Amino acid sequence: MPLIDTHTHLDFDPFDHDRQAVLDRCQAAGVERILVLGVHEANWARVWQLAEDAPAVYAALGLHPVFLQDHRPEHLDRLRDWLERLRSADKLCAIGEIGLDYYIEDPDKPRQQALLEAQLGLANEFELPVLLHVRRAHADMIATLKRYKLKRTGIAHAFSGSWEEAREYIKLGFKLGLGGAGTWPQAHRMHRVLQQLPLDSIVLETDAPDITPHSHAGERNSPEFLPDICRELAELRGVSAEELAEASYRNSCDLFGWA
Repeated sequence: MPLIDTHTHLDFDPFDHDRQAVLDRCQAAGVERILVLGVHEANWARVWQLAEDAPAVYAALGLHPVFLQDHRPEHLDRLRDWLERLRSADKLCAIGEIGLDYYIEDPDKPRQQALLEAQLGLANEFELPVLLHVRRAHADMIATLKRYKLKRTGIAHAFSGSWEEAREYIKLGFKLGLGGAGTWPQAHRMHRVLQQLPLDSIVLETDAPDITPHSHAGERNSPEFLPDICRELAELRGVSAEELAEASYRNSCDLFGWA
């Protein structure tokens, strides 16, 4: 059952002591590709080095809204420089993680919006998909995407919104990233939305080391858990794990232009 994990932070410190062992276990579990996302200028080099060193790892680079206090205006220039330098690199597949986060305390909404729009502009300039972080901000995000009309779309990562919000992303050509959050028994709205989603709108993810699935409660999340997430979500969706895995794999390859 081949799988692609479309959203991880495998470069983060919790994996420093066993990163290669995790990659080995992923290979044994059928997780063929693992996407690692940059979140601020200071970790881009580490993300890219991991993609260069590990055959299964692919990279995205971006400026995450949660780290707004770390970002500087010149970091957008550096992001453009990175994208220009890696324009023909097979391992660079998207801009991300970018987005809007109104869940954090006292969000600076205007600055988040300006940062998001600058990176959407880069996505159009370099014709790359975007990997979106959206918390309590779906209305503003959807309105922004409607204005930008991206040449390539992307993924609304860790989607937990309503069916109406899901439908708007799908109309815009976006995939919805589903992971461990939907496997918990109390995620009733997510379960209802999952049952309505067309299979061609779904991609699977772990967001490791965060958002551990119910079957691994209390553990560090890891891309090696993606088969378990797939099985649990497939049962909730009413399809076989193989059918969901195949759909997610196909959708991911279509989005990123992989054969």
